[in-house]
Amino acid sequence: MDIILRGYSVNEPTWFYLSLLLIIAVFFRFGRLWSLRNLDLILLLSISPGLLIVRELPDLGYSILFATTGLILLRLMFDCLLRRRPRMEQNLTPAGMLFLSIAAFWFLMAKVATEPPPQSTVNTVRQADNLLKMEDASKISSGQGDEEKLTAGPTTSLLTAPVVPLTSAVTANAIEENQDSVDAEIIAARTVAILAHAAVICGLLFLGRNQFGDIKIGLSMATLYLLLPCTAYDVGKVNHVLPAALLIWSLVAYRKPMIAGGLMGLACGAMFFPVFLLPLWATFYGKRGVLRFGLGLLIVGAVLLGTLVMTSADAHSFTLKTIGSIDWSILNFQGSEASGFWSQHPGEYRLPVIVAFAILVIALTIWPRKKTLEHLISHSAAVIVAIQFWYPHQGGVYLLWYIPLVLAAVFRPRLSKHKPPQLQEAEEKQQVEPVLETPAEPSELLL
Repeated sequence: MDIILRGYSVNEPTWFYLSLLLIIAVFFRFGRLWSLRNLDLILLLSISPGLLIVRELPDLGYSILFATTGLILLRLMFDCLLRRRPRMEQNLTPAGMLFLSIAAFWFLMAKVATEPPPQSTVNTVRQADNLLKMEDASKISSGQGDEEKLTAGPTTSLLTAPVVPLTSAVTANAIEENQDSVDAEIIAARTVAILAHAAVICGLLFLGRNQFGDIKIGLSMATLYLLLPCTAYDVGKVNHVLPAALLIWSLVAYRKPMIAGGLMGLACGAMFFPVFLLPLWATFYGKRGVLRFGLGLLIVGAVLLGTLVMTSADAHSFTLKTIGSIDWSILNFQGSEASGFWSQHPGEYRLPVIVAFAILVIALTIWPRKKTLEHLISHSAAVIVAIQFWYPHQGGVYLLWYIPLVLAAVFRPRLSKHKPPQLQEAEEKQQVEPVLETPAEPSELLL
């Protein structure tokens, strides 16, 4: 951006103030101060200061993050009980909002293109390069710091693989023309980050058009996603963005259980947390759709295991990439491996939080017995938000895991008629059969 605008520089606090003003101007309901929309905006905006404070005052910052995350979880728990979902237009026309979203996307991607990418994203590019070369990638350094403990799964490498040769070819041409050294690894990392955010934005647009019945709702969700300060703070972290993009596209494809299962399998292969959503999605589809959903999971799981086999030198290397890649330190209650909030408290206190999380997952899975798309969206977001409370490594800062799902819960209209596809087809068939079985008139019998 400095190439276009000399002297351009926006630090994170300034970004927060500017985005705060834009979000209030576009989305705040000035005519209805006591509305659910305004409450949702306050909750979403109150998370970002915690991310800023946690870097200077960790104890205070994590306390703010945990408090605001708890309020968001409470809001999601009661989401399906809010029967009235009045349509609220934004304070900006659709054309103006489209312009704003394009401008926000441009500034965010300029931030990606000018700042050094996170080490975790660079590691993902290296793993993808080794996958293409059929080389063992088990010895790639994970970097330093708590953020790098979030090792990406095989999904990220598999989806990144097509980007690596393209960026290598582009950088090779640039070197020949300009005689300047260009790091293909860095270019690929930035490209993957841009594509991951584009996948989230397109998913929100299609979710609004296909499932919510209004492309303007999708545009509103995408615009707010781009304007939220937390998106800008972690804009280059593909490990945060890609699983959320796959979850959004799973909601877009929920009418096709096999495709939704495949996307959920990819999300589970990208990061660990979507695994906790599988029981919820399985009960959503019921007996008729769960087989197709499970088949999609199995197919994707086989493909991901195949990629690990191709890049493993021997059985020991394969074991390191599967069982060895799991972060077992999350089960450690001694506090030695914890960082962030739980580093300041005895690890034993985390045990009742994990038990409460397990109870929450079970409760949301079995209640209600017959779920609609409303329950699927809000319950999925609630489960991911609840993970923040017990995850030992900087729990509470991984906002991009759940922000797209929370936006879907905030903007969704009434979706009580959006049931699992097999159940909806059966109900439609029952409504048609009585019409077909009506007795014929006497005149028709004579004929």
